[in-house]
Parts: sequence; C-alpha cells; structure tokens
Amino acid sequence: MLDRFNKFIEKWMAFVTPLCLLVGVCFPDIAKHGLPYVTYVFAFMTFTGALKSRFRDVANVIRNPGSLITIMLMLHIAIPAAAYGMGHLLFPNNMNLITGMVLEFSIPTAVASMMWVSIFDGNSSLSLSLVVIDTVLAPFIIPFTLHFLIGSNVSIDVGGMMKELLYMVALPAVAAMCLNQLSHGKVMETWPKKLAPFSKMALMFVVTSNSSKVAPYIRQMNLQRVAVAAAILVLAAGGYFLGWLIAKLTHQDQKTTISMVYGTGMRNISTGAVLAVAYFPSEVVYPVMIGTLFQQILAAISGKMLTKNK
Repeated sequence: MLDRFNKFIEKWMAFVTPLCLLVGVCFPDIAKHGLPYVTYVFAFMTFTGALKSRFRDVANVIRNPGSLITIMLMLHIAIPAAAYGMGHLLFPNNMNLITGMVLEFSIPTAVASMMWVSIFDGNSSLSLSLVVIDTVLAPFIIPFTLHFLIGSNVSIDVGGMMKELLYMVALPAVAAMCLNQLSHGKVMETWPKKLAPFSKMALMFVVTSNSSKVAPYIRQMNLQRVAVAAAILVLAAGGYFLGWLIAKLTHQDQKTTISMVYGTGMRNISTGAVLAVAYFPSEVVYPVMIGTLFQQILAAISGKMLTKNK
C-alpha cells in the first residue's frame, strides 16, 4: 500500500505541493500547529533524499567538475543576482519582498530534482553530486549570499541560520552517506524505497505547515502580490531556461543537459520556507512559498520539452 502511495504521489507531484499550500492557506489555525516540528521533519527528508548518495559518486564528479561548477555559479551568483535586480526594479520600497525573492533563489537545488532527472534519464551522478555538495555547503552559501546582496538592509541572524541549516540539511546528508559507506552500499539498496513514502508525507507536512504563515497574504491578494507571484514565475522559468542555454553553449550531451536544467531550475523551497519563518518577518515568507505553485509544474513541462524529439 505504501509503495502504491509513493508511486501515486510521484506521478501527481506537480499538483500535490500546490494542493498542500492551498490546505495550509485555507486552514492556517490547524496547519500552524506543525511549525515547531518542521525542522526535525525536514532533517528526515534530507536524510532520506541523501540515502542514494555515496562519497565515491561525489568524488568521481569532482574529478571532472566543469558541469558542476557551472551549475553552482548559475545557482548562487547569476540567478540570485537576477532576483535581487528584479526585486529592486519592481518593489524598490519593500525590502521584505526583495529579501524573500533573493532567499527563494539562494537556497540549494531541490532533492526532488533527482526524481525528475531519473524520470527523464539524465546524468544521475551529476545530479546526485550537485544535491549533496550544494546541500552540505548551504549553511555557508545562503547566509553569505543574503549578507552580500541584502546586507544591512534587513536584520539577519547569520549564526542562527547556519546552525539551523547545519542540523536540518548538512548533518543529515553526511549521516546518510556515512551509513552507505559503513554498510558497503547495503543501506542505499533497501532504505530509500522503504522510507520514500514517509519522505513524501514529510514534504506534504512541511509545505502545509509553512503555508500557514503565508495565509494572510494569499487571502488578501492584491496587485503587488500578484506581481510578486509573476516575478517568481519568470525567475523560476528562467532558471530552467538558463540551465538549458548554458548546456547548449557548452555542447553538453542530452543526459548532462537534463541534469543541468533541473539543477538550475529546481530549488529546495522547503528550506527557504523554514528559514523565512524562523528568521524573517512574515512578509518574507510569501515570495518563497509562492514558488511551490510553479516548481513541479515547470519541472514536468521542462522534461516534456527536453525529450519531445526523442
């Protein structure tokens, strides 16, 4: 039954996360009770997602790091800078919205990108290494990006943010790889399939709980918030397009192109939502959470476009 549930959620992932967002917005008084547990549930998600990772796979990609470095540069320099510029262009007098937009595009690539790369037959080793390295470096990259782009315009608890990311992202990922190493690969052959349904449930819990914080902004939608949603959609779609464009310009094969598209296009929005809820005013949460409406749908469309001529 759990296996059927997992396959069902994977098939309809493009609609599951927006539905969870809708539930949190419609029933915020219930959904908010999950907020104290989000960090722990997210750590479980990271651990489960990293169970297919091995230090050896990461090492193999690092030996030829060209594609990996290119993706990281787009993820953490080009796209956050674009978000910062668009934020100042559209909302020059609202640093909370600008901060939310930058945070949305400073967080690491999504663990779920590996699922889409697998579905469309991409370069799994590259995607795996990107997720692992980007996840482990997140406690350093996110605070640095926010401090560099936003600076003193908002109050940022860098130490607290790094500690939060360490516990819910970096340590669980390293722990999963250590288990694979100690078990000589036996863990990665059995645990991911068994834990996958619970990881999907955890994702639904995190999105629903965090959505309670953004409920007032979605319920009282105005032209400014519609503009924020449109800007996030353009930036998110631009991430997928930039991944494809750079792959073509650097003459990558089809498998690597698919991994680059998903690596630059998908973000671990749940991470951003947890940080926004914990360390910023509630208005910052809106630009981050609204991305859940688009990410999985854009992922499905991108995959169809990438493979339409195959």
